[in-house]
Amino acid sequence: MNALRKLPIPTELWTLAALLLVWQAAVSLFNVPEILVPGVNVVFDEIVSHPDFYFVQSMHTLSNTVVAFVLSVVFGVGLAVAIVYSPLLEKTLYTVLVALNNVPKVALAPLFVIWLGTGNASKIAMGIMISIFAIVIDAVLGLRSLTPDMIDLGRSMRGSGFKMLIKLRLPNALPSIIAGMKVAMSLSLVGAIVGEFVAAQSGLGFVILSAQGMFRTDRVFAAILLLALIGTALFYLMEYLESVLIPWHESRRGHAPKPAVAPPTPSKA
Repeated sequence: MNALRKLPIPTELWTLAALLLVWQAAVSLFNVPEILVPGVNVVFDEIVSHPDFYFVQSMHTLSNTVVAFVLSVVFGVGLAVAIVYSPLLEKTLYTVLVALNNVPKVALAPLFVIWLGTGNASKIAMGIMISIFAIVIDAVLGLRSLTPDMIDLGRSMRGSGFKMLIKLRLPNALPSIIAGMKVAMSLSLVGAIVGEFVAAQSGLGFVILSAQGMFRTDRVFAAILLLALIGTALFYLMEYLESVLIPWHESRRGHAPKPAVAPPTPSKA
């Protein structure tokens, strides 16, 4: 028990607790109608009263998000490699990707429903569509950041194009790829929710849409709160993955433990 009391509480938890406290205090102080903004206690009571329902809906959205993220990483890195190694693809495919990225994604969601149906495939495709551009951009940037000296070193060791890709370009591009993955993870969740808004029978996006029609503000806020928790958990999962894969990178220096300072040795008289 004493050991548990000595465990430090992360700053993120203190921040979350403070936000919830401000939310509850504002609702109580200004007598905000529950149909507009319910209190934290009302939202928690809604979740606790239907745990199985919210667990199933959360897992549905989470599974679509993870599948969309994994596929966007695979396809995104593959496209980035093709763009870097092929000037023709850079002039054609890269331009197409930029054009598609500028199209409002909500406008494409109905097309995915028509092409792929109302099942999980359309939600996954929507997640890929929204998130893949972040992967491609950062992966291309990382693959091109190889210095001329490293390229000359690889060629002097008679490394083929494939060997240089595996042993030089991809390891060198890993920090950029992970940076894109951190953005793509959040965008995959957004894409899954957008797909559920358009056509779905399950998922947190469907919960929000159906609750809106019934003026169940407590249910809307419950789904939003769960989405926020899922998004935050996925973000910190990517942070952990970054610390495992590239602990040496400068982006991790602020997270590394400070080395112990040895006491000064007394000078000899």
